[in-house]
Amino acid sequence: MRKSFFCLSGLAILQITVVAMTVSCSRDSGGDVGSGCMRIRFPEDMYKSALEHAELPDTNDFILDIRNSSGETVYSGFYGDSPESLSVPAGSYTVSVKSCEFSKPQFSKPQFGDEQCIIVPSDGLVDVALECRQMNSGIKLRISPEFLDAFPDGVLFVSSDDGRLMYGYKEKRIAYFTPGAVSVLLDSGGEMKTLLTRTLGRQEILTIGIQVSDDIVQDDDGISISIDTTRIWNDEDFVIGGGDSGKGEDADNAMSVTQARENIGAADVWVCGYIVGGDLSRTSVSFSPPFSSGSNLAVASRSSVSSRESCIAVSVPAGDIRDVLSLAEHPENIGRRVYLKGDIVESYFGLVGVKNVTDCVLK
Repeated sequence: MRKSFFCLSGLAILQITVVAMTVSCSRDSGGDVGSGCMRIRFPEDMYKSALEHAELPDTNDFILDIRNSSGETVYSGFYGDSPESLSVPAGSYTVSVKSCEFSKPQFSKPQFGDEQCIIVPSDGLVDVALECRQMNSGIKLRISPEFLDAFPDGVLFVSSDDGRLMYGYKEKRIAYFTPGAVSVLLDSGGEMKTLLTRTLGRQEILTIGIQVSDDIVQDDDGISISIDTTRIWNDEDFVIGGGDSGKGEDADNAMSVTQARENIGAADVWVCGYIVGGDLSRTSVSFSPPFSSGSNLAVASRSSVSSRESCIAVSVPAGDIRDVLSLAEHPENIGRRVYLKGDIVESYFGLVGVKNVTDCVLK
């Protein structure tokens, strides 16, 4: 009998690839179904920094749920906390992921996710992708300056059956709702009036411009509505090594670990990742305290990485930066996100590295 490997190859900008691989093993004497191992990791060649989208959540905070055909939980928790491998028997599994819980209207709360059923055979190969697209919908109001003059005591709301949000005249955020009917309401002088109702689908962001007609003084109904509808599709194409404009110029536009590997030789650029280890040598990385050296770090695209090959090496200069980043002094930095400004080199302790670090931000 051959053991099957179920490999969740990570959330690469809203994509999880699930691969089943086989290795030789003996049959479990307890039954006819072979046991397997579910391995969860980021695919380094597909990863794209979550920071490239202003509202895109940190992939470590996605909620991963894996259940067998009986509905029993194999894993449920944060993606960043998931182990790199889980033992599973061959069979069918439901794998789902979502960026957050969402049940009522909220500002700046896009929810991304997907769910698929995966069959893990006793031997063979399965390759399934979970394409995490936006699951909820959003609405944004563009309010003309004249509106406040015409309705000085007016209050705008965006509302659905799940609840409503007050939309201030200076509000710039997107209000997110469960897909369905969403209304724009005006409360003026204690009287609530529905200006319009639209049915929004998944991935849809509706921008509504609210203006005041010239004869508003004579006509209390003189409100004109203009609509600019934009659908946000989160399966955007991304070319590895495509040289994104301005990438690495500042911390807000920092390169991911993968992008750093593709830009060896880049100088004085920002790189972002998670501190996962230290005490580097040419053949090893220590992933847990205590640490004896403060002069180097291992940084990866995911906080739970424990594979040397998934890391880049960072040289930590003496002085203020080492005072902040030294794992010998601050082992609690393990798992924290770090932004580093330095030069990307081909090899430092045998890994692609960041040297000559001149600035850092720890979150």
